[in-house]
Amino acid sequence: MKIAAEKNIFDVESIRKDFPILSRKVNGYPLVYFDNAATSQTPQQVIDAISDYYTGYNANIHRGVHTLSQEATDAYEGARQKVQQHFNAEKSHEIIFTSGTTHAINLVAHGFGSLLSKGDEILVSALEHHSNIVPWQMLCERTGAVMKVIPMNDNGMLQMDQFEELLSEKTKLVFLNHVSNALGTINPVREIIQKAHTKGAAVLLDGAQAAPHIKADVQELDVDFYVVSGHKMCGPTGVGILYGKEEWLEKLPPYQGGGEMIATVTFEKTTYAGLPHKFEAGTPNICGGIAFGAALDYLNNIGFEKIAAYEHELLEYATEKLLEIQDLRIYGISKEKTAVISFNIGEIHPYDIGTIVDKLGIAVRTGHHCAQPIMDYYKIPGTVRASFAFYNTKEEIDTFVEAVKKAKTMLS
Repeated sequence: MKIAAEKNIFDVESIRKDFPILSRKVNGYPLVYFDNAATSQTPQQVIDAISDYYTGYNANIHRGVHTLSQEATDAYEGARQKVQQHFNAEKSHEIIFTSGTTHAINLVAHGFGSLLSKGDEILVSALEHHSNIVPWQMLCERTGAVMKVIPMNDNGMLQMDQFEELLSEKTKLVFLNHVSNALGTINPVREIIQKAHTKGAAVLLDGAQAAPHIKADVQELDVDFYVVSGHKMCGPTGVGILYGKEEWLEKLPPYQGGGEMIATVTFEKTTYAGLPHKFEAGTPNICGGIAFGAALDYLNNIGFEKIAAYEHELLEYATEKLLEIQDLRIYGISKEKTAVISFNIGEIHPYDIGTIVDKLGIAVRTGHHCAQPIMDYYKIPGTVRASFAFYNTKEEIDTFVEAVKKAKTMLS
């Protein structure tokens, strides 16, 4: 993998060689993978890290005195430090390994059960994935807290004047995504964090969709919690992280009980371990954590500024080409967005379009994208969502546009 130096060209063809799956065919056609918002593909460098772990030093971590355990511990904790450095957390123990974004959100929501009282308020944005709605609804049911919604507008952007009206001394927590998975909208998170903090409210950002495109600096953002899934960042499934400010993580009770998260255990009383082990009960996804670290190395070696610039090119190119199709409407037209295009064509059901383009080897997502409130706002059953990554090409976009045109002809 390399970036061509001459003329500052982004060498996408060289990068594509790092991804074995991109050379396969689907239904007899070369694979065009435009479902990156659901999960990204995995480069050989990360696959090798997984293989190396299982063939070289597979062992449990932290308590073993033997060599394999020590090697595995060093690699796993080394990955934690890579995550710390990538997101610029102040301390490594502010990084908690989880099974993914959903696990991380549930961990925080469970913890706030002991911090909220009846009548307290929490704010959620209208742009959320279900994993950043349901855990908080469950929290409100347990505590008597009230959840209020920051509304969106037709462009797929939050109505910030309404946010300011909803924010009050009763607000204890604000949670929203950094980037909408359904629309690609980049939310004004700095402004939201600053204003929430003036009321003493904590802020959790769902960074699952932002992290593949934006290198978030949690200290610069001054965010209280930031959650991410590894599989959206060229890493494996089943691993993610929760960043939390030390002061908040100390306030929250453990999410699960078991081994690793204890200091002492008797039948009379258990005392808990310090951070990060307090929230990491049981044997973790050791290989997943190590491979996530390898994925961060890979992405940082390319450079997030280069990735963002190239993906923006793809977004603009695809938007222009798709809008040439009559009756095609794009949902989510914020000026600040990542490389995601959600669209429909007239009254054609998005599932039908997705089915036809799949027969031509093109992978897109159709449906509500675990964001039903957004679809309800637009009064639609779902959308076709094409989401691009730095290993995609304009030639693939051309292939996709022609496939969409064919689908429209067949379905009209």
